[in-house]
Amino acid sequence: MAKVSGLGYVGWAISDANAWHHLLQSVYGLECRTDSPAGLHEYRLDDYHHRLAFHDADDDRLLYIGWEVESREALRELARDLSAGGLAVEPGESALCRERAVMELIVVTGPDGVRNEIFFGPKQDAAPFSPTRGMDGYNTGDLGLGHVVLASEDPDAAVKWYREKLGFELSDYMFWDDIEATFLHCNPRHHSLALTNPVGPLKGGDFNHIMLEAKSIDDVGRAWDIVQKSGVPVAMTLGRHTNDRTTSFYIYSPSGWWIEYGYGGALIDDETWEPKFYDAPKIWGHEMLPPPE
Repeated sequence: MAKVSGLGYVGWAISDANAWHHLLQSVYGLECRTDSPAGLHEYRLDDYHHRLAFHDADDDRLLYIGWEVESREALRELARDLSAGGLAVEPGESALCRERAVMELIVVTGPDGVRNEIFFGPKQDAAPFSPTRGMDGYNTGDLGLGHVVLASEDPDAAVKWYREKLGFELSDYMFWDDIEATFLHCNPRHHSLALTNPVGPLKGGDFNHIMLEAKSIDDVGRAWDIVQKSGVPVAMTLGRHTNDRTTSFYIYSPSGWWIEYGYGGALIDDETWEPKFYDAPKIWGHEMLPPPE
C-alpha cells in the first residue's frame, strides 16, 4: 500500500496578513516570499519553495493540508487505492500545481470535510532559507514540516480513515480532563497528525495548532524571550510533553489557533515502537493561559 511520507505544507484563509507577517518574522524568523501572487502570502523555513501559505479572506480557517509522498509512482498508486476504496480523487490541475510549487498532486476530502492535498515533487528553491532573525533553523527534511492537530466530530472514525487511506501508523493516546487525543506518524517524527474530540469552541474540522520544531533549544529560548518582551499572547508556557518529550511553548496566533514551537521531539522506530496511553500532557510547565480579550 502506498502511503504519505510527511507533512509538506499547510494553507489557511486569514483576515489580518500584517499581524501574521509581523509574528512569523519577529518570533519565528520565517522568510516571506516576494514573488507570491496578490492575496497570497507564502513563507519559507527550509529549502522548499514554501511551507506555510496564507490566503487573504474575510474570515480565518484551515483551507488545506499538503501531504508528501516519496515518488510519482507512489502518488499514482495511492490515487488508485483511494479511488478503489470509493473516494472521489481530484487530480490537481497544472495551475494548482504551480501555486503549490509541486510537480503533481491529487485532492481528497477527509473526515470533517478537511481538504487533503497529496503531492509529489516539491519545488526546491535555489537560494538557501534566509531567516529574519539569528537562528539555527528548523528540523524538517525526512521528518516533514512539524505536525498539525485537528478536532473531529468522530475521532475514532477519523483515525481509522487516516490510517487506512493515507497509511498513518499509531503513535500513542492521551486522555486528560475532557480531551481525548490520538497521535499518528508517517515517518520517524513522533507525530505528524493528531486528532481530538471537539473541545471548547472547536468543532469537527477546526484547526487546533501547528508545531514547528527548531534545530536547537537555544532557538526556542530566544523565541520565548521575544514573546515575553513583545507581549505576544501565550497559550501555554514553556514546558515539556509526556509523550513526544518535546520542550516547547504555544502562542495564540492572530487567527486564534495556536502555534507550538519546540525542540527535541522523540523519534519512532516502527520495529520497536509500542504505543502507550498517557493521562497527562506535560512533565513540567505548559501552564495554559486564557486567550486575549
